[in-house]
Amino acid sequence: MNSAPGVIAVVVVTIATLAIGTWGLRFSRTTSDFLVASRTVRPGLNASAIGGEYLSAASFLGIAGLVLVLGSEMLWYPVGWTAGYLVLLVLVAAPLRRSGAYTLPDFAEARLASRRVRSLCSLLVVAIGWLYLLPQFQGAGITLRFAIGAPPWLGSLVVAVVVLVNVVSGGMRSITFVQAFQYWLKLTALLLPAVVLLIVWVGDGAPHPVDQPASGLSGEFWSLPLGTGGEGLYLTYSLIIATFLGTMGLPHVVVRFYTNPDGRAARRTTLVVLGLLGAFYLLPPVYGALGRVYAQELAASGRTDALVLELPRLMVPGLAGDLLTGLVTAGAFAAFLSTSSGLGIAVAGVLGQDVTGRRFGSRRLSGVAAFRAGAVIAIAVPAFLALSAPDVGVARVVGLAFAVAASTFCPLLVLGIWWRGLTEAGAIAGLLVGGAGSGFAVVWTMLTPSASGWTAALLGQPAAWSVPAAFLTMWLVSLATRGHVPPHVHRFMVRLHTPETVELDRG
Repeated sequence: MNSAPGVIAVVVVTIATLAIGTWGLRFSRTTSDFLVASRTVRPGLNASAIGGEYLSAASFLGIAGLVLVLGSEMLWYPVGWTAGYLVLLVLVAAPLRRSGAYTLPDFAEARLASRRVRSLCSLLVVAIGWLYLLPQFQGAGITLRFAIGAPPWLGSLVVAVVVLVNVVSGGMRSITFVQAFQYWLKLTALLLPAVVLLIVWVGDGAPHPVDQPASGLSGEFWSLPLGTGGEGLYLTYSLIIATFLGTMGLPHVVVRFYTNPDGRAARRTTLVVLGLLGAFYLLPPVYGALGRVYAQELAASGRTDALVLELPRLMVPGLAGDLLTGLVTAGAFAAFLSTSSGLGIAVAGVLGQDVTGRRFGSRRLSGVAAFRAGAVIAIAVPAFLALSAPDVGVARVVGLAFAVAASTFCPLLVLGIWWRGLTEAGAIAGLLVGGAGSGFAVVWTMLTPSASGWTAALLGQPAAWSVPAAFLTMWLVSLATRGHVPPHVHRFMVRLHTPETVELDRG
């Protein structure tokens, strides 16, 4: 195997990422620059940056692998991940931007006037962020192992170091430019090889892909097909709930809307994001379908996450195949860097405010220093877990992160924005029920990846029961404690739902 294209691709993407991040450092001076780019990011740039950080290892590598194994039933993943932004647009984007918060814990405290809710939200942001970072680092190890024959730990370490340097040096202002560049790189890295591979497939006169589970499967996916029997039907609907509602609870997604100048810009950003995601998600299924013709052995060996990386060489021999492989390797590495950067920013912001920014003895960090200290913790912990934990399917772990987000922050945001009756006790109870239920499901699933039956279905994708449980708990407990609705809630709700143009006219 010629590893030179892979080495060149990884080096070029790394240098470009560091160069763009260093250039963006010129604009990062204040704490607001580091946390939310001083709320001056315009919709076009912000949408590209969101696309860059949202299209993670699961999107670039995982979807194609799932389609290879289980066929078109897996298209619910990209459909749900895209449609989640539609729900975000309708229910959350503009009011969240008008709240004036920097992070999800900021919003929770401002809405409910509760430090306890804030602390619980901070814990959940860190947990979801680390759960989402784990497959990014492990996916980087897979990519470098395939591209250059490196040990798996090297890819995780390289991504962790590059992300940490960019996050610490320039914060949100710097990362915005990096992620915008990486979206277009990822789109190009999938589009150009896909066109070539489709031309080769047509020229070969190869058979059409068969839309049924591949034979000889091993690994975690085969035991949980969607759409087959009662368990499959449950999994399909649970996946839809998790992906539709989980997007609004992802910390690295939500923090992006705080960077818009106003609520109108937040809505425009979301509309552009829908178009960018829709264009990208047309491509991974192409690789999955072609893999069912040319790469069945990957399904049998359990190396499904490597399909996008290996397919060009399998279909196009010689130098052309090596060059195409180098291009998809560059896109995959960009996916790990951009998503990890966004998650690092989100988790570092919370840790900087609620952990490293607190007083310990006679010392206290503040502002940019607290953010940077939080960034070190935000990146180091999941990087260590990625190096020590066994490999997990990237798409499946990301799906679990969506389930946890849907079971916790979705109820808090929807009820907090649209219902005056939400109370501190209701929010805490709902977060605990949704977080504990989905969190237990995550731990159980990762410890028993090959389990089957209804237990595996209910815990492998918990959103269908954990999301309603969280909503119902928040509502009932809030009704039972209606006398403790925060006194400022009327004023805060007006702020959330009054367009900035109305406020300007009044002024």
